[in-house]
Amino acid sequence: MKILFIANNNLGDGFSGGDRIFTEFLRHWRAWCELALMGSEEALSMVRSRVGEGIALIATDAKSPVSESSLPSLFAHIVRRTVRGLRAARRHCGELRTCEWVYSVSDAYADFLPALWLKLHHPSMRWIAGYYLFAPPPWARDTPYRGRHCLRGLFYWLMQRPSYWLVKRYADVVLVTSEPDVSRFVTRRRPATRVIVVQGGVDITASEAYLSSGQVIPVAQRRYDACFVGRFHFQKGVLLLPEIWQRVCAQRPRSRLAMIGCGQLEPDVRRRIEALDLDDNIDLLGFRDGQEKHEVFMQSKMMVHPATYDSGGMAAAEGLAWGLPGVSFDLEALKSYYPRGMLKVPCFDLEAFAQAILRLMEDATLYEREAGAARDLITEVWDWRKRARLVFSSIFGVSPQ
Repeated sequence: MKILFIANNNLGDGFSGGDRIFTEFLRHWRAWCELALMGSEEALSMVRSRVGEGIALIATDAKSPVSESSLPSLFAHIVRRTVRGLRAARRHCGELRTCEWVYSVSDAYADFLPALWLKLHHPSMRWIAGYYLFAPPPWARDTPYRGRHCLRGLFYWLMQRPSYWLVKRYADVVLVTSEPDVSRFVTRRRPATRVIVVQGGVDITASEAYLSSGQVIPVAQRRYDACFVGRFHFQKGVLLLPEIWQRVCAQRPRSRLAMIGCGQLEPDVRRRIEALDLDDNIDLLGFRDGQEKHEVFMQSKMMVHPATYDSGGMAAAEGLAWGLPGVSFDLEALKSYYPRGMLKVPCFDLEAFAQAILRLMEDATLYEREAGAARDLITEVWDWRKRARLVFSSIFGVSPQ
């Protein structure tokens, strides 16, 4: 069996949840079938560094930096990548017809339109569509796109209307990240069994070794009271986090927060930290991965995940794997993602969020209980070795050997 992945929409050097999913699929599935990737230079570089050998690579476009803060720049990037993706699909049409499956890794036009084109030109080819996050309607109470950002939210929502219809109409299998999204894609032609909850996963190899080493840093001696990991994006709640941390510092003035990530809101976050006089309490560490990120987890006491709109929250799970309990808003998607190991507070109540953090700081019994629950959850449910195998067998109806 041969599967073609299409990943053509990268917006720069960042690493999204969708990127994590498709690179982990490549890393694990290559032992069970033949794989190829058609994508931008950013995607190809990502695979070379994170997956290694054994994947056939087809380039669609050179590296193309884009400003996410500029709607015209973002629109031009979408058009360029979509056109070049379609050209690549047409140019390599003959060799790609040997693929029985094509997997578009996101709902971006540059990813799913080339996959749709191949399916329509090769009817025997079956299409797996990744659709991991729905844009909130501009009028929704929980939309993170408010005030001067409402135009961006409207643009995102309108762009998804055609993609949703086309995926729902033509895809053979749809991958979503949480259970509430399954019903959106069930049709007379596609039963719920062909809408598969990926959820995501965590590579627990390093955390397993650390937690069993006997050299775990005592909680009281760790540098950071809490850690955030994620894109600096409206949906991730990064603009709320300094205000939450100000409330924590009002009761524990020397509390320290590590923020790992980058994105369009980084300047806004820096300004908010400065305005709240939290420069000595919040460290912006930029994008980190691998050992650099693991070292921050070792020095942290808990994870904070203040997302205001989310389909899951895979980044926080990485920290839970290191035995760190978490705090989040009680979003619908997170109920199935984090049934334990994560304290949930009423949505968008910043004071309640701060108080949950303080409870974990001050109640050793609560901390130990939630830390153990977090670690057990990741080991039992989130281990990529298990998740990759489960998703593979759910899609293809065979148990990988």
